[in-house]
Amino acid sequence: MKQLTVCLLLLCLAGCGSNANIELEKGNAFLDREDWDTAISCFTEAIRLDPNFADAHYSRGLAYYDKGDYDKAIANCTEAIRLDQNFAKAYNNRGDAYGRKGDYNKAIADYSDVIRLEPTFTVAYNNRAFAYAKNGDSDKAIADHSEAIRLDPNFAPAYNNRGLMYGVKGEHDKSIADYTEAIRLDPNDSLVYRNRGLAYDIKGDYDKAIADHSEAIRLDPNFARAYHNRGFAYQAIGEKAKAEADRAKYEELKSDK
Repeated sequence: MKQLTVCLLLLCLAGCGSNANIELEKGNAFLDREDWDTAISCFTEAIRLDPNFADAHYSRGLAYYDKGDYDKAIANCTEAIRLDQNFAKAYNNRGDAYGRKGDYNKAIADYSDVIRLEPTFTVAYNNRAFAYAKNGDSDKAIADHSEAIRLDPNFAPAYNNRGLMYGVKGEHDKSIADYTEAIRLDPNDSLVYRNRGLAYDIKGDYDKAIADHSEAIRLDPNFARAYHNRGFAYQAIGEKAKAEADRAKYEELKSDK
């Protein structure tokens, strides 16, 4: 009789775990569809069925992050980490949430834990670099972006972000080289063209600046800052009518927001 009771208990626990996994999968499907509230309901049910289900706490934190509720995202990721202290993605997501709240020191600490647990986690280096940049430490930001590039030479965002940091240090040729590589890897990113255009503006190479701002506008016709920056370059070469037209377009787009 005792043996039968133990078997029934194990079957019940197995069933609960299975149901919790089903709720997790359902929640992840709703997460992919950006139905945050339904996803949260599924993850909450998974946690009710299995309170020690670290993946469910993490996923619910991810849904709260996507909703913009960073405090709840942090709370859920913290619980996931309590249940699994080696949960690198939970540290990374909590770092993202701290970053959104402007708590860059805590973000850096979390990204550092990600890197400690998974030294080849490329995105964590890029994220920590962003937090270092926000803290005004451009050298550490450059070092982390460089490590991200070493780990994944095709990671376009790291080139763009390192280019920004070189610009902060006044090393505009290095900025341009990084933006150029980012464009080679992802030729449809309007922001990188705008960034390279700004670097050309600073160097006084206005023809190249205009070409880059124009490409940014071609890729994103509602990119207000690109019109503003191209207008500046047109003004610098004496094209006053074009400068005025770009400034007017900038004001029009800005007022629409």
